[in-house]
Amino acid sequence: MADITRLESGKRMTNAVIHNGVVYLAGVVGEPKGTVASQTREVLAEIERLLALAGSDKSRILRAQIWLADMKTFDQMNAVWDAWVSPGNAPARATGEAKLATPDYLVEIIVTAAQK
Repeated sequence: MADITRLESGKRMTNAVIHNGVVYLAGVVGEPKGTVASQTREVLAEIERLLALAGSDKSRILRAQIWLADMKTFDQMNAVWDAWVSPGNAPARATGEAKLATPDYLVEIIVTAAQK
């Protein structure tokens, strides 16, 4: 039976869980201030940090779920995403609009990646 590794666990959630060579990240949000572009940059930097901690990187992302507080900001978020995503390694992705934990959060991203 494969082990389950939990990284940065708390009472309510774990930031990254690894099982059978697959890394599952919790939803990542940025500082609850600024624009959707600035929050997206913060989220993507945190995703890179967590993936590195789990033995992966952005070129190994299999799937991304992106939640926006307002779909009107889709193009702004995509401008940051498109500059960040690993060329030739774009993951399967879905984007939707959702009421996030606080109105100050404008974007939340959840990724699943393969370990190296």
